[in-house]
Amino acid sequence: MFAIPFIVILQYNNQTMGVTKSNLFTENQNNIAKSAKLFAHPARVAILQYLVKSNQCINSDLVEELGLAQATISQHLRELKDQGLIKGNIEGTSFCYCINGERWNEIKNEFNLLFDNITKSCC
Repeated sequence: MFAIPFIVILQYNNQTMGVTKSNLFTENQNNIAKSAKLFAHPARVAILQYLVKSNQCINSDLVEELGLAQATISQHLRELKDQGLIKGNIEGTSFCYCINGERWNEIKNEFNLLFDNITKSCC
C-alpha cells in the first residue's frame, strides 16, 4: 500500500498580526497597534523627528544626518510611507519626503483617546 503525500501551504499576511488573531480585537485596537509599531524603532523616530524639524528632506540628507546605511533608511521610509505617516515625491533621482499631516493627526487622536481615558491610578 502506498502512502499519499500531501502538502500544507500556510500563507502569512504581514499586514495583520495573524490570520486568526487580529479578528479578536476591534478595528481601533488593531489601528493603534499598527500605529505604535511605527514608533517602535529608534531609527523611525529619528527619521520622523528630522522630518518634523526640517519640514521636508531628501533621502540622502537622512543618510548624512543619521549615519545609517541608505538601504536601512529606505526600508524605514518605506514602512512609514506604507502606513501613510509620510508622503514623498520623486525629484530626479532623489526622493523628497514630508510628514502627512492628516495621518499624523489621526494617529495623534487615536493615542490621545486612549491616554485620555485613564483617569486614575489603580495602585
